[in-house]
Amino acid sequence: MFELSKKILEKVSFDRSLFRKELKKAVQWVKHEERLMLKMWCLATFGTQYREIILEVFKTVTKT
Repeated sequence: MFELSKKILEKVSFDRSLFRKELKKAVQWVKHEERLMLKMWCLATFGTQYREIILEVFKTVTKT
């Protein structure tokens, strides 16, 4: 699911709200051990564009 999530996020990165929606889904889909890898990949790949969304989504997920 990690690789599939990366592909999906790359394809929807043109739209801010769609990126947020798909990132939320991706974080729930990936294994717990892969969440940190996904976060680091997202920040490296989309950090300049969507940094606040990425941090918000991962902060929300780690609280639950």
